[in-house]
Amino acid sequence: MSVPVPHTAMVLAAGLGTRMRPLTVDCPKPLIEVRGKALIDRMLDPLAAAGVKRAIVNVHYLADQVEAYLNDRTDIEIIISDERGEVLETGGALAKARPLLGDDPILVANTDAFWEPSGAEPIQALAEAFDPSAMDALLLVADTGRTLGFGGPGDFFRHEDGAMTRRGDASSAPYAYCGLRMIRPQLYDNEPIERFTALRVWAPLIEQKRLHGVVLDRFWLHVGDPQALKDAEMWLACHGG
Repeated sequence: MSVPVPHTAMVLAAGLGTRMRPLTVDCPKPLIEVRGKALIDRMLDPLAAAGVKRAIVNVHYLADQVEAYLNDRTDIEIIISDERGEVLETGGALAKARPLLGDDPILVANTDAFWEPSGAEPIQALAEAFDPSAMDALLLVADTGRTLGFGGPGDFFRHEDGAMTRRGDASSAPYAYCGLRMIRPQLYDNEPIERFTALRVWAPLIEQKRLHGVVLDRFWLHVGDPQALKDAEMWLACHGG
């Protein structure tokens, strides 16, 4: 049984952007532009188009710039989760923001990647595939052969029932995590507000076969460093993005 597109998304914008230096010395990574459009807008735009009403955005590095930039958005309510005093990573960010997330399924989005053609369809597909009786988290994953800026051996295997397992000791895996997922926020009810990654929460879900995946039906661009930014801009110039 699928559920509607969530009204709430957690948008992760607190990272230090270390790999993107020197571009992030004075500019937070989510505000880095790819062909004239900030990375954070390349995620917020499809979220708003899909029907998301409110975005909980965590801030830490150059937080004032991120807050000021987001003040101009009127198509989606922005609520800041202030992490100025501590670096929490993705897991800790969700634990800290838990009181803001409500009890319905939510989306969780990174701000260093996007898909082309752009649009709300992958988000809608995620919601349509989310079955709370069978899963607690549903990841959007890309075929590693349809990516740019992702140089790794892959993150996950996807099984016939949609359940995901990590690459582990295998030399490669066919799917890369796209930086967008749909989750039950109750996963973070008992997690402490401290620095940890989402993998701590995912590990037991994988064992229980309650971490599933949906394959992105378009091209995925990951913008992790200055070379990846140049590559993404060149790809977009060639493909009209």
